[in-house]
Amino acid sequence: MEKIGMQLPNHFIIGAASSAWQTEGWSGKKDFQDSYLDLWYKNHREVWHNGYGPTIATDFYNRYKEDIQFMKEIGLTHYRTSINWSRFLVDYEHAVVDEEYANYIENVIDELLKNGIEPMICLEHYEIPGVLFEKYGGWGSKHVVDLFVKYAEKVFERYAHKVKWWFTFNEPIVIQTRVYLDAVRWPYEQNTKKWMQWNFNKTLANAKVVQLFHQSYTSQHRESKIGVILNPEVVYPRSSAPHDIEAAKMYDLFFNRMFLDPMIKGEYPNELFDLMQKHDCSFEYNDEELQIIKENKVDFVGINLYMPKRVKARTTAWNPNTPFHPEFYYEHFELPGRKMNPYRGWEIYPKIMYDFAIRIKEEYGNIEWIVTENGMGVENEHRFKDKNGVIQDDYRIEFISEHLKWLLRGIEEGSNCKGYMLWAFTDNVSPMNAFKNRYGLVEIDLDDDRNRRMKKSAYWYKNLIQTRQFEANNDHFYK
Repeated sequence: MEKIGMQLPNHFIIGAASSAWQTEGWSGKKDFQDSYLDLWYKNHREVWHNGYGPTIATDFYNRYKEDIQFMKEIGLTHYRTSINWSRFLVDYEHAVVDEEYANYIENVIDELLKNGIEPMICLEHYEIPGVLFEKYGGWGSKHVVDLFVKYAEKVFERYAHKVKWWFTFNEPIVIQTRVYLDAVRWPYEQNTKKWMQWNFNKTLANAKVVQLFHQSYTSQHRESKIGVILNPEVVYPRSSAPHDIEAAKMYDLFFNRMFLDPMIKGEYPNELFDLMQKHDCSFEYNDEELQIIKENKVDFVGINLYMPKRVKARTTAWNPNTPFHPEFYYEHFELPGRKMNPYRGWEIYPKIMYDFAIRIKEEYGNIEWIVTENGMGVENEHRFKDKNGVIQDDYRIEFISEHLKWLLRGIEEGSNCKGYMLWAFTDNVSPMNAFKNRYGLVEIDLDDDRNRRMKKSAYWYKNLIQTRQFEANNDHFYK
């Protein structure tokens, strides 16, 4: 296929991402500092691919200097990760800091800055302390909301003068959707009302932390900003028929607007309250809490985009004996002939970048945003090693190129997107899949003491950062 040359805008960020729990390992972790993910792994290890989990992960805790040198070699200017809440404190009720872990975080931040890399820090990437999950029901508790604010305050006190980019949550909808809505992750409890309460309490926690940051730190650090990382799926109806369009609208309401609207606009959609009441799954709230959400919107938003979501109107009857699930209003639809990533089971449709870019411009005040995750997970990548042991991941290069192409089109049409962060910098552990699907620019070789090797995509990414140019397919969609 004919190629076209693409040019990145000036000051457009090209970076990479990962998280604390997916990289650090358990070195230095106290016995009582399990996160929710650690508890899940301990209670149901057999569902994690080949038994790998967060115990060693990529051993970033001990090898961060080595990894940051790889970042420097590639030319990354920004790196996004998280602070592990469960490890940052030794007393969650009174927010007493674990000095050993806090010093490690400071060392990582300093090492990044020393090498010309801006840290972008998230306060919670599924790392809620396990004791708060077991004692209070996790994010179902308003008390946990207050404890999160105390934790955030301790983090800001330590690092706000060094870190300019902050996020409250990564994908705040995910854990409760897997646990309480779909019941496919430990502890496997289908409870739609709990799902709704977690959704609300995380939104409230986000607003309270934004309020804290703006009141105490924005005036001191004028270049700093605080946002949230969401994972809305660009949803497409099967057809242009009203019933399919309505199905897509309902999916969008429950899974996308649930967080986009209150965190960016400061208000929930009115129809959501009507539907919660109709299906007896309303979250508990009061007017004061809604006011806090209204007055404390994010400065910018990170968006994780991987695949489209396609739905159709229901064609089968809903079982009235089961608890309410948003699938009451839709069914999943598989587009015939779609391009697939067969390893992850996800459709590849790069136009999601453009469609979301235009949506955020037209529906969300053209708020500043960043693609905080996009990437391609592939199984058994060692098959693609050349004689020098370098993985020839041309499929990843094409994936990035095509998504960047569509993102740039959205920017050309006025969308306020400031950057693109690849998931991930290195291969790392994912929930359940562990190291099954590899996403990294840098290989983690489990058979060779977790040694690191740059893949072909890492050299391509380096050239992209240096030249600000790349080539993409000149397909008919782009004309």
